[in-house]
Amino acid sequence: MEGRSDVGKALGLLVCGTLVYYHCAYRNSSLLSLFSDVLIVLLCSLAILGLLFRQMNISVPVDPLEWQISQDAANSIVACLANTVGAAESVLRVAATGHDKRLFFRVVVCLYILSAVGRLVSGVTVAYAGLCLFCLYMLAENSQSIRTCVPQLQRQRNGTTVEEDNM
Repeated sequence: MEGRSDVGKALGLLVCGTLVYYHCAYRNSSLLSLFSDVLIVLLCSLAILGLLFRQMNISVPVDPLEWQISQDAANSIVACLANTVGAAESVLRVAATGHDKRLFFRVVVCLYILSAVGRLVSGVTVAYAGLCLFCLYMLAENSQSIRTCVPQLQRQRNGTTVEEDNM
């Protein structure tokens, strides 16, 4: 059952990413415009639902004013962000000082490739392509048919057959 929820997450992420890509690439809007549009739609939807519930004398099941994020969740989000920024800063500092020449050349090549890709296509397109690849990875990881095929392919690559493995 867990595989189905992961597939649903991947498809939901792909649909949301497609909508963001459409909004930013084809409508030539910014992410700030998208964020404000989403907040306006949510606000209007909640207001309409609130008016309908009040008109029909239905109590609101969950009061949005009581929604809060826990202190632990906020701390873990900030800690994850701080760790990511700290790791990136550490890698860039080591590369910039020249102590590790291989790391320096890797960073330079990576930045050059990103610069070349940025000249060819928009950043939104690159982000959407990465999102699509990530969703395909999630779908492939949770697909039952791929799970059964991968061990057979690994056995064939190692030079054994299914009959030899069963002995």
